[in-house]
Amino acid sequence: MLRRVRVYARHGVAPQERLTGAYFYVDMAVDADFSAAMRTDKLDGTVSYADLFQCIKEEMAVPSLLVEHVAGRILERVFRDFPAVSRIRLTLTKENPPMGADCREAGVEIEAER
Repeated sequence: MLRRVRVYARHGVAPQERLTGAYFYVDMAVDADFSAAMRTDKLDGTVSYADLFQCIKEEMAVPSLLVEHVAGRILERVFRDFPAVSRIRLTLTKENPPMGADCREAGVEIEAER
């Protein structure tokens, strides 16, 4: 599980949002069979959260109009790169979205299964 991963990225519908960028937060939990890691204490029996972070970082670096699109790319990438992952719960939010409201964050929560 990764919580409150803070990433500066250039996503948004308005051209200015993609030009100036903003902070985004990602929470991710994955389901997989971790029993080998629990028995052996070896990394190859689990899903490395450092590797999950790398997926998030790389996908967040690709500018998009919608956070839904970014979230979908992250889900696809994790399922592709980690065959052991059977389910993902992902939250992606944008800090202080420019919509004329006093709002800390706005975004999406998605749950996906293979």
